[in-house]
Amino acid sequence: MLSQAASALPGLVDTLAMGQVGDAVDLGAVAIASMSFTFVYWAFGFLRMATTAQTAQARGAGEEAESRAVLVRALLVGATLGIALGLLFPVGKALALAAFQAEPAVEAAAAGYLDARILGAPAALAGYAVNGWLLGTGRTRSLLLYQLVLNGLNATLDAGFVVGLGWGPAGIGLGTAIAEWAALAVGLVLVRRGLVAPAALWQPERLAAMFRANRDIMVRTLALLGSFAWFLDTGARHGATALAANQVLLQLVAVSAFLLDAFAFVAEKEVGEAVGAADRARLRRAMVVTSQLAVVGGLLFSIAYGLGGPYLVDAMVRDEGVRRAAREVLPWCAMVPLLGVPAFQLDGVFLGATRGRVLRNAAVVSAGLYVALDLALRPWGNPGAWSAFLAMYVVRAATLSVGLPGLLASLHSSAQPSSEPHKHRST
Repeated sequence: MLSQAASALPGLVDTLAMGQVGDAVDLGAVAIASMSFTFVYWAFGFLRMATTAQTAQARGAGEEAESRAVLVRALLVGATLGIALGLLFPVGKALALAAFQAEPAVEAAAAGYLDARILGAPAALAGYAVNGWLLGTGRTRSLLLYQLVLNGLNATLDAGFVVGLGWGPAGIGLGTAIAEWAALAVGLVLVRRGLVAPAALWQPERLAAMFRANRDIMVRTLALLGSFAWFLDTGARHGATALAANQVLLQLVAVSAFLLDAFAFVAEKEVGEAVGAADRARLRRAMVVTSQLAVVGGLLFSIAYGLGGPYLVDAMVRDEGVRRAAREVLPWCAMVPLLGVPAFQLDGVFLGATRGRVLRNAAVVSAGLYVALDLALRPWGNPGAWSAFLAMYVVRAATLSVGLPGLLASLHSSAQPSSEPHKHRST
């Protein structure tokens, strides 16, 4: 939870800094530019997710050499993808700015952020491998250190570049890029014992399993990110003020989601080891204990946002128009943490079990239904957009739960260890 709190810090600091010294245009620029990078980077989030699951499953099956191979493969793939993104950046930038129908002033400010942020692409994607391996091996103290370097430095640089030097959105992008390279250097030191590549590094069977899992998780992530991008685009269609208000409230959503994801991450690791060991009792325990704690956490966040949300909004932004627009939809925002918990937890369970097909199908279905509902509620303005956004979490949880019986049925009881760990790892 501490490492996840560190992850939530930069977005909050970015919004706070821009809210104090910028206007609705600056906030809107940061919203669409950061979402563009989030969309691209999280599309490759399978590097973190698959690394966690495959590392945990290898450890559950007693295959330490394979757990190290997972790390090296993911690092090499992440660095290569980051370099490719840098080479393709001119095309990607044009597409990103064209995707949001924002005002010209917003697009111009967003371009400065994009130009600076791309410098950190190789480090950011290679860092996913570090993050995933530390989670999969249960090294949460090392993970906390990694996240503190990444996000603490990011927040510090962003605030200095924006408030101190007045560089605006471009300063936020540059601060993030510098922090990504610094964190990767620290991360490689933290995982140095896993950097010994075993002889089976490029074994075809292992590579095929990795790419199968990555393919479905990538589709799942793109569908979810498409939903968030659609939500921001809906706000942009209602004007710069609505877009800025949604950006402020999404930071509250992000803080709660990051912290509640801590329970889902533990579920990933524990479920992965249970699947590797073919231990159904351990799987059930991981699901029940982490979910009970997550529900309590979600309820506390919803109560806190419901009662203290107006004060948080006032503290984050000075523009009175943005404040009014944010308060109008704050009740919807306050419900996200509690309603989102089932989806977060089920994500963790199926990621740990590498059930990519279940994740993919649930994300695609929920994204499609969300877009249809958002279009139907467009006449309601921004409250309609938030209503559709909330419904997406409920539909996601419902579609994911369909896969639970099959997952449980695939494992033996804890009294009957599996003699075929590879079979479970490839599901």
